Amino acid sequence: MRGDRVRDFVQTHFTETRSQRHLLRAAPKDIQESLIEHCSTDNNTQNEFPVVDSYQSLQEPPFQDAKQSSSSDSYQAFQDRTMSAYPPQGGHPPPGAYPPGHPHAPPQQQNGGGAVPDSYFDERRKGEVNELRNLLRNFATERDQQKKRDIIKKVIAYMTLGIDVSRLFTEMMLAIETRDLVIKKMVYLFLCNYATTHPELAQMCTNTLQKDCGNDDPMVRGLALRALCSLRLPQMVEYISEPLRRSLTDHHAYVRKTGVMGILKLYHLDQEAFERCNFVDILYDMLRDPDPSVVSNCILVLNEVMDGGMAINRAIMLHLLNRIHEFSEFGVLQVLELVPRYIPANEDEGYQIMNLLDPVLRTSNSGAVLATIRAFLAMANYASEDISMQVVARVKAPLITHVSSGSPELIYCLLQNVETLVELCPGIFDDEYRQFYVKYHEPTHIKYLKMDILPKLANPDNAPDIVAELAECVADANDTMSRLAVRSMARIACRDVGGPGCAESICRRLVELLELNVPHICSEAATALTHIIRKHP
Repeated sequence: MRGDRVRDFVQTHFTETRSQRHLLRAAPKDIQESLIEHCSTDNNTQNEFPVVDSYQSLQEPPFQDAKQSSSSDSYQAFQDRTMSAYPPQGGHPPPGAYPPGHPHAPPQQQNGGGAVPDSYFDERRKGEVNELRNLLRNFATERDQQKKRDIIKKVIAYMTLGIDVSRLFTEMMLAIETRDLVIKKMVYLFLCNYATTHPELAQMCTNTLQKDCGNDDPMVRGLALRALCSLRLPQMVEYISEPLRRSLTDHHAYVRKTGVMGILKLYHLDQEAFERCNFVDILYDMLRDPDPSVVSNCILVLNEVMDGGMAINRAIMLHLLNRIHEFSEFGVLQVLELVPRYIPANEDEGYQIMNLLDPVLRTSNSGAVLATIRAFLAMANYASEDISMQVVARVKAPLITHVSSGSPELIYCLLQNVETLVELCPGIFDDEYRQFYVKYHEPTHIKYLKMDILPKLANPDNAPDIVAELAECVADANDTMSRLAVRSMARIACRDVGGPGCAESICRRLVELLELNVPHICSEAATALTHIIRKHP
């Protein structure tokens, strides 16, 4: 009977236990001795687990049992073997969990628990800047070009974050002696950033920069010249003038346009030296440069250094307008800014200028379109007859195109200009009134501006549609929108531009609004009715 209970217990709990010891401890006391005999004679359990000699072994600790079962191994060897078989699965083991010298023991335990080595407090491990200094000192011996770039990038990143890395000035100057253009750019940026705070160190790199200004690579020449002019130190003026003069006649356009911008930096640094070098005449001669980027930089610098801006004559104006298709968007704007300041000799010359500017209206740059409109209106002032209506009619389509597709900021700026043109030439934009309807996803400042424009576009043909649209906006959740819609309807009625019966229709709508019992709508409708009665008693 007891043998059957033992066998049933083993079959039930054998797969759930990890060792014979756990199996025995889980058994009731009345079958433990029989279970020991059973485990000693059972082939299956004997193959899986070591045989337990007696019931007394159940009362001994695990390591003591292991010590008895393995007479050849010591207790320490058994513990090492057990720890190696089950390494830590995460986190840190408790202090003393591993004996000294064990593979999983912390470094202090591996060294026998002695004192921390002195190298831990070495100067090289103190702070990020000292770590970068150690990397830069090994910069010349580093063969991997990508690693060199990463070292300099880390220095620039720290500088960008506001960490003071000026202590690395000497090491960075040594890194400038390289053929890698990327490294040179970053080192030049570092020098320009700390030149004003460390002028004595910046002078040490003058010879290197001057030598790079004569490099065979035009990119290196341009970058070195830009860095030399960006040091902005009064004592560097004598070293800047000659490289600047040479750069203006360089065969590469990048060096020439960099030299033109260097002239502007020299002007702000020392105006007397600028005047002695007679750079103004040189800049006027460079307006005929074959590269458009050089010409646009010359226009910018001349507008900056001359009182009242750059002087313009007929030859300069026609030369620039004939080449306007070659310029970038920045250059086009620079040229267009000159047109309103030019006074044409006669009416035909004004028409000639407008014909040259007409292709600019087809560009995707809204700034260029607005500058062209300004130039058109300026030329229209010198015409014998008023051609403002024709000019606005010509620019209406490009303006509407840009208003319907653009960012909210750009749309707001364009709408401001449209409002000015509507007031200047009434009736031109009346047929495009649907383009100024309020859209639900638009920002509020654009909605408010459209509310101001819509009453100015009303005429007998479109007034009913505009009034109906404004009546829909009265129910808007925004109180300001509701007020503006009521005011806009009142403006249409006061101006009496909607044709016969339009004012009466608007008054009826306003009376209906008084019955809504919405405080802000009722007050605004009452005010609007007051204004209409005063205008049309």
